Amino acid sequence: MIPATRARSGFLVGANPVAKLGAGLLIALPLILTVDWVSAVTALVLEVPLMLAAGLGWREFWLRTSPVWIGAPLTGLTIALYGQASGAILFEWLFVRISEGSLALALAAMFRIMAIALPGIALFATVDPTDLADGLSQRVRLPTRFVLGALGGLRLVGLLVDDWRELAVARRARGVADAGRLRRLLGMAFALIVLAIRRGSTLATSMEARGFGAPTPRTWARPSRWGALEWALLVAGAAISAIAVTVSVATGSWNVILGPAD
Repeated sequence: MIPATRARSGFLVGANPVAKLGAGLLIALPLILTVDWVSAVTALVLEVPLMLAAGLGWREFWLRTSPVWIGAPLTGLTIALYGQASGAILFEWLFVRISEGSLALALAAMFRIMAIALPGIALFATVDPTDLADGLSQRVRLPTRFVLGALGGLRLVGLLVDDWRELAVARRARGVADAGRLRRLLGMAFALIVLAIRRGSTLATSMEARGFGAPTPRTWARPSRWGALEWALLVAGAAISAIAVTVSVATGSWNVILGPAD
């Protein structure tokens, strides 16, 4: 289980969520466009200070990123065994064909997943959804009605889990959960959808009554602050991308996905 939220002490904890989002996108962009392990490893090494400054303890970091540490090697293994063969064939049996090209592609895919996912998880683990909504509306100028509606829906996700548990307990108390597991799951899913629609309608009505979505400019209880820390974070993300691309091109490893393969 992921530890409960505690006081954060990382340098980037107080950074604007929009800056964290922008830095993650700047880092991910070149890694999405190319398939080579050099740029991914370079970016991964340069991302270490950002992950250390994110404010996560070691135990929480490993727990939150454990799906990446499991999924990335499995992805690489799949590509190595069944990916497109090129170069010398190292091993072949039935549908399995391991070649130099498939191993290189597997290595690149594994490091790309880690370089893209790890900083995103570390940075966004300390993001409050309300702060993110404030930043998207005030800084990025996204439609306020859409952003606040999405925030309200996100806040209700936890209630769906509670509703599912209450439905299970209620059905068990009435003796209708002892047999027909598939029928029980379908019935509970339908009941949960009905509850979600009713709660969404109530939420929409209450937000409309409070003036959400009005054509007049709205005020904000918490201004979304933007300063030197946010600019520095964006510059760091751009610098990581630029250095990763430069090193990859200098070593001759740069291989754009949409371009001809080397």
